[in-house]
Amino acid sequence: MATLVFNCGSSSLSYKVFQTPRGRPPQVVVAGKAHRVGVTGTAPAFVEHHAGGEVRRQETLIPDHRTAARLILEYLRATGVNVELVGHRFVHGGSLFNASAFLDRDTLRKLRSCLPLAPIHNPISLGVIHECRQSLPEVRQYVTFDSAFHCTIPDYAYTYALPRQIARRFGFRKYGFHGLSYWFVSRQVPGILNIPADRLKLVVCHLGTGGSSVAAIKGGRSVDTSMGYSPLPGLVMSTRSGDVDPMLMLYLMAVYGMRGDDLMDMLNRKSGLLGVSGFSSDLTDIIQRLDEDKFAGDNRDEQPLLAFRMYIQRVRKYVGGYIVALGGVDALVFTDDIGVRSWRVREEVCQGMEWCGIRLDAGRNRQGNPGATCLINAGDSRVSVLSIPSDEELAIYLQGQELLLTGALDAAV
Repeated sequence: MATLVFNCGSSSLSYKVFQTPRGRPPQVVVAGKAHRVGVTGTAPAFVEHHAGGEVRRQETLIPDHRTAARLILEYLRATGVNVELVGHRFVHGGSLFNASAFLDRDTLRKLRSCLPLAPIHNPISLGVIHECRQSLPEVRQYVTFDSAFHCTIPDYAYTYALPRQIARRFGFRKYGFHGLSYWFVSRQVPGILNIPADRLKLVVCHLGTGGSSVAAIKGGRSVDTSMGYSPLPGLVMSTRSGDVDPMLMLYLMAVYGMRGDDLMDMLNRKSGLLGVSGFSSDLTDIIQRLDEDKFAGDNRDEQPLLAFRMYIQRVRKYVGGYIVALGGVDALVFTDDIGVRSWRVREEVCQGMEWCGIRLDAGRNRQGNPGATCLINAGDSRVSVLSIPSDEELAIYLQGQELLLTGALDAAV
């Protein structure tokens, strides 16, 4: 069976087509990505396709994600790929979705009601779903949810200390995100450490070039995570502020007359590393500036250093807090782009963590391969430290296979 998986980013659309040979692991037969979707600028938008060791680049106008999906589907049809199942990533399923679901009329109705929960990501995913319904009307589709992994968080961890009637009326609670990544990574660790999943206590740092979060996972189930009702709280991110005193926003509204949409834009797009450093939202740029400033003497710019220290301190704060909440930890895991590529971030986060049994092997850490799972703790470390590349598309595919199996079992019953 050929399963097409779509993964929407805010300005991109990634896809992979998986085949399931009998008795063998799934294989990616075609993959690609639409770049600069809906972006206005001097560089052209394009779709890149990878198949059979060859790369094809198609430059064209891509005003929205639905157009990007149409271009990808046209390419697959032209190259003879017969899609039999389509899976989608939906960022926020709210309280309506605690697990993946096949697409039907009721699922569509619930998806529409979730659009305001993630106003950037949810609508574009729904647009791709509609394009697949139109272009592949006979093909079954299913939806996976980033928020679903965190539905196991206990009430004392997901409840906000607000008046109960307000929280209930508006559905205010912690949901959490990056669930597909956490689901995938937490399923890799038991085999690597040869410890049953139900006995493992994990702290996982999903450190991306855009959003980042930390999760506490016990027995394969999420028990807390740094993001909340929205992806804004928690860590210092590329352009998101992370945790901030809410009174500051009330002051800006009451005293300086700032509008709500201006505050939303500031907190989500102008804060974080960009806001503190003053020049870049990319941690790689900030680290490079720090290396250059070593020779700048009195002309050194202190803001990049402050941004880096704030980033590290916030990660360490959540890692330490979740180790305490778990009552100890078996493994600390780093994943996503920064997590697997930046040896310096891993080194700084683990520094001084001997109190909880974490000791990094500096050599292993610096030589780690970003494309492979790496065990980077010292030999006498009581806690395993791993760098594991995540694969959200594979996670979407695997959840679809579980849905198919469940459906077959239900039919047999």
